[in-house]
Amino acid sequence: MKRTPFFKILIANRGEIALRIMRTARRLGYGVVAVYSDADCDALHVREADSAVRIGEALPTQSYLRIDAIIAAAKASGATAVHPGYGFLAENEDFAQACRDAGLVFIGPSPEAIRAMGNKAGAKDIMRKAGVPVVPGYQGADRDDAVMLAEARKIGFPVMIKAVAGGGGRGMRLVEDAAAFPDALRNARSEAQGAFGDPTVILERAILDPRHIEIQVFGDRYGNAIHLGERDCSVQRRHQKLIEEAPSPKVTSELRARMGAVAVAAVKSIGYEGAGTLEFLLDERGEFYFMEMNTRLQVEHPVTEAITGLDLVELQLRIAAGEPLGLRQEDVRFSGHAIEVRLCSEDAHHDFMPQSGRMALWQMPDGIRVEHALQSGSEISPFYDSMIAKIISHGADRNEARGRLICGLEQAAAFGVTTNQGFLISCLRHPAFAKGEATTSFIGSHRDELLARRANDKAEAGLAALLLYVTNPHAPPWRSGRSLAATFPLTMRIDLGHGATDVDIVRNRDGSYLASLNGGEHRFEIEQLGSDTIRFRTDGIMESARFLRDDDRLHILHRGATIAARDLTLASPVSAAGSGGDGKVRAAMNGRVVAVLVTPGEQVTAGQPVMTLEAMKMEHVHTAGVAGTVSAIDVAEGEQVTTGRIVVEIAAA
Repeated sequence: MKRTPFFKILIANRGEIALRIMRTARRLGYGVVAVYSDADCDALHVREADSAVRIGEALPTQSYLRIDAIIAAAKASGATAVHPGYGFLAENEDFAQACRDAGLVFIGPSPEAIRAMGNKAGAKDIMRKAGVPVVPGYQGADRDDAVMLAEARKIGFPVMIKAVAGGGGRGMRLVEDAAAFPDALRNARSEAQGAFGDPTVILERAILDPRHIEIQVFGDRYGNAIHLGERDCSVQRRHQKLIEEAPSPKVTSELRARMGAVAVAAVKSIGYEGAGTLEFLLDERGEFYFMEMNTRLQVEHPVTEAITGLDLVELQLRIAAGEPLGLRQEDVRFSGHAIEVRLCSEDAHHDFMPQSGRMALWQMPDGIRVEHALQSGSEISPFYDSMIAKIISHGADRNEARGRLICGLEQAAAFGVTTNQGFLISCLRHPAFAKGEATTSFIGSHRDELLARRANDKAEAGLAALLLYVTNPHAPPWRSGRSLAATFPLTMRIDLGHGATDVDIVRNRDGSYLASLNGGEHRFEIEQLGSDTIRFRTDGIMESARFLRDDDRLHILHRGATIAARDLTLASPVSAAGSGGDGKVRAAMNGRVVAVLVTPGEQVTAGQPVMTLEAMKMEHVHTAGVAGTVSAIDVAEGEQVTTGRIVVEIAAA
């Protein structure tokens, strides 16, 4: 056997995947080395490693995408193997080659295999020659703007622009018509360059409303290969997966065998070694089309681990060390159903805008698998992916797994930075998802329902106002059993993220409270008030909620929803400036200016793109709030800006 012994592994990644790899590596007896950027100097993966090496500044291009710095870190730390995780350099053949040239074991496929299958255009050619159906498109060498537009017209709109490197939805744009193509092409290239260091893109015909099905494969250096079944990753926003499950509700055992056989034949044909995933689009007729291969571990690998009982990172390490797979296809057994959700620091109600800042309270549920790298007080950086945790459930069947996941999400406390927690619960509860009918259009088709205000939002506003009142250190103290001879009326003005609301709080003679707003009344009897929990009775039902008071802000976890309330009672009226109605375009998030789209003196229309910011590896176009003349540009390309900073000024027409 061709063994390749190694004893210390450098993990060329960050966050939850770095900790996930450390866990298995240590169980197998390996030492672990972390790398970090300036933004991650105090991160959990740095503190948990045996040793850690700084590799550069905050931006990925200055740290986690620096091949030279990572190779030097491995040499300096004494590591003899490198695990790339996913994202960053995980699918970069130059990185795999650099590891080989430096005498380091790359825990993944060979540079040749990455080059063959990691490049979307090359992978499609290999599959086409093997007789596998592929999505029609263009991946020619001439990628001039005019050529790309002409090829898009030949394919027929809508078309998909896709980065040839990497994954995760970066560098991907769905283009509906020729007029939108030039801007979409520029944005896709820019985003791909920032995320993967390669701006190259290809074109594909957009297959609308399919399921996104992927097959997990493993190969070793002795020619053995197996598949571990499929994952259904159809629930997506911005072409990024949010919910993944195994097995797929719509894949039969016969279809699984067909897709698995195709995947195994493909990896055997190129002598593939390690973990890989072949991704397919499955249409309503049951026909599947190859899209791409990810030559790495996937974010969603835990659902496969849950139903197979296998540790996929362990398989990676053993294969990289020269061991044979040790598994035949008939040895793979599937048990039950698993679902994973990606908890992201983003605001679903504002087009999934990335959020950064300090996580004041972070407490994940017990009894369910959670992959994360956070703790209370951790900073969510604007420089990296918005995914902050993966929560995974496993049950005897799909309904049990779904129910356990909803319960787990309802118990998760993430205070201080807006997350998609409530949105994920809405997705899991939606009838279409519950029936297993979700396709890639699920979020787009049901967006209004998924983002609808909760039916009890008035009661929640009343609860928030009450908690702001009773937790105010200057408010009259509340004592159990105390009754008053008079009432204490007080008008609270609060903001739950969608504008100011006035709530009248009245202290009744029996010690209960009455919250009145918008013509409705909600009575609360406080049974117990602690430093971070409240137990109360309303509408004859005893309930409890967790909370955290942070100056004029209050974070509440109630009925599975995280509520962020702000006390505006003593604040001056808020102007409409934030919408851009004053002619000033403000940064909607912490981010880096990647494109200034207008010049001083230029005439612009309301809604016209004026600036593009990059945050959490995605680009976000900012538009003019009014029509007029650009009077000032207050930032430069490459500059890092904070939320609310004025970036462009427009003199209204």
